Amino acid sequence: MLSSTLRSTARSSVPRALASRSGAIRTKVSLPDLDWDYGALEPHISGKINELHYTKHHATYVAGYNTAIEQHAEAKAKGEVKKTIELQKAINFHGGGYTNHCLFWKNLLPEKQGGGEPPSSDSEFAKRIIEQYGSLDNLKSITNTKLAGIQGSGWAFIVKNKENGGALDVVTTFNQDTITGPLVPLVAIDAWEHAYYLQYQNVKADYFKAIWNVINWKEAEKRYQVN
Repeated sequence: MLSSTLRSTARSSVPRALASRSGAIRTKVSLPDLDWDYGALEPHISGKINELHYTKHHATYVAGYNTAIEQHAEAKAKGEVKKTIELQKAINFHGGGYTNHCLFWKNLLPEKQGGGEPPSSDSEFAKRIIEQYGSLDNLKSITNTKLAGIQGSGWAFIVKNKENGGALDVVTTFNQDTITGPLVPLVAIDAWEHAYYLQYQNVKADYFKAIWNVINWKEAEKRYQVN
């Protein structure tokens, strides 16, 4: 687990709340605590990648979202409609980046703590996987194929469709678009270059294969059960 010093350094620029000029209180988002140290996912994901990913990239989305929300509130209070529309794009982008990465970190677990271990065979989640895909390996293969098909930057999600009897699906999004509506994200995999390039360079398929060794299927199983 990250030490309090590292967390403090990474989060020091993200205050919890501020008062707007109109007097309303808006709570700001902040970096989540990680459940493991940066190097705990090696050799599959290097400690340096995790450190940069968390303290630089995720922190940028946190700061960007907080700034955009503040500016949007000010523009709305002034009746600046065009500016609120422009700022909504920044809110969607940075808010999606913040949300997706929060899902991503919780989806990862060191091998020695159970990362990569399949969900309990008697769970509803595991039974649904077998019913729809025949095996967990087949679900992984389908996910990897969709990840490889992402042009540029994006994400792949294994989701539960609450409007379709809890059926599973694998969906992809571009840039930092996130999952909304009846789809519940169970597993989120980052396909942006910053998630792998320092270690895997342009062979992103190797990253997609390696990440399954540290996927926290217990977390995915929990998300399936409670949503």
